[in-house]
Amino acid sequence: MCQCDNSEAVSRPCCPSSLTDEMWEIIQPFLPMRDLRKGGGVRKYGDRLVLDSIFYVLRSGCQWRMLPRDLMPWDAAHRWFTKWRRDGTWDRVHDEFRRQVRIGAGRDPEPSAAVIDAQSVRTSEGGEARGFDAGKRTPGRKRHMIVDTMGLLLVVAVTSASVQDRAGGRAVLTRLAAGFRTVVLVWAGGGYANSVDSRLLSWARDALDIVVGIVKRTDDVKGFKVLPRRWVVERSFGRLVRNRRLARDYERLTATSEAMIKVAMIRLMLVRLAGQPSRWSHESHRKTARTKTIEDLIAA
Repeated sequence: MCQCDNSEAVSRPCCPSSLTDEMWEIIQPFLPMRDLRKGGGVRKYGDRLVLDSIFYVLRSGCQWRMLPRDLMPWDAAHRWFTKWRRDGTWDRVHDEFRRQVRIGAGRDPEPSAAVIDAQSVRTSEGGEARGFDAGKRTPGRKRHMIVDTMGLLLVVAVTSASVQDRAGGRAVLTRLAAGFRTVVLVWAGGGYANSVDSRLLSWARDALDIVVGIVKRTDDVKGFKVLPRRWVVERSFGRLVRNRRLARDYERLTATSEAMIKVAMIRLMLVRLAGQPSRWSHESHRKTARTKTIEDLIAA
């Protein structure tokens, strides 16, 4: 049974995605406080159980309606997820955690350089902004992301997969300039400017006062190669899809997709701030298996 100090669900078992006590102490002060003067009944489910339920959906990739019974009802969990998306709670928590992680790493709270890239993912049936990426041969949506040099998310925009990188780049660069005036340099791949169309570079320099530097692959290199600067955002994409909810885009609204990406980054930074390993990692089990002797294996 659960050994965490969780007054909302004393008798429920822990899930690998559940908050530890240390993680709960960090995130609790940043959640909205209820104004009792406005009235209303006593809440049946606390914020910790809400977060555990949302993180379970994020990590497992299950449907909201398939939440386990020892968590909270799916409609209540989805309602709180949507409420915090609309009132900006996810944005506030995410931005504050990013500043804390940067300060803990000895960096300035606000970044001065960033990396941009896009990732095409398949979608489930239905929903808005669905298209076909002819280059990647992927039907679905495209995630346009800008991260700092540590791989922490700055801005994200989810569009149809048919939107080209240059068009999506204008959208996220505009958001970047509005929210991060300290960023003056952004590294990008060859898809954002080439010999045929390099208008994005001049537009960003003149309209946003941001220098976009292109990091290209050399023509004589075949197969996979780690490219300077660009590997940072590729690593961020890899961390996102470790959450099965983000392995594909299951959301009907692009705003919900963007919020789920921020929730995944919140979970990642929360683990770092608490100084704990990811609880869904199998590394501890692999280490235990490697240390077993032949006698142990026979006895088992």
